[in-house]
Amino acid sequence: MPVKIRLQRHGAKKRPFYFIVVADARAPRDGKFIQKIGTYNPLTVPASINIDTEKALRWLQKGAQPTDTVRRILSFKGVLYLKHLLRGVQLGLFDEPTAYKKFEQWQADHEQKVSSRREASRKARLATAAPAPVVKKVEDAPAAPAPSEGEEA
Repeated sequence: MPVKIRLQRHGAKKRPFYFIVVADARAPRDGKFIQKIGTYNPLTVPASINIDTEKALRWLQKGAQPTDTVRRILSFKGVLYLKHLLRGVQLGLFDEPTAYKKFEQWQADHEQKVSSRREASRKARLATAAPAPVVKKVEDAPAAPAPSEGEEA
């Protein structure tokens, strides 16, 4: 039985909300699933992702194949990196505490990058949201010289 980790669409028309589920590859998109492992809301800025990394990692180690979008979500959350590190532990390249230390370091760096991007996005939104009206002080124009008596107006 081929197993996939994929998105299950919910929400109203043009207002998508997704559950990240583990399902049989032959089941319909919004049909029967084995286990729900998270949620994904693309409408928030930035998109909100809640995922149980332990469940996702367990299913990946059992051989479940993520779809392209779910693969990007798992990569963003670090699940694929943790799987990679644990594979190194199995091969004897390093021990498990070292793998988790590397993962925690990656997670701290990643969180810092995400927060700086979020802050830059917020600043850009504020700068372009409501530009202040440009008000220029208009100085009085110099009075035109009075026509002399010999000139016609």
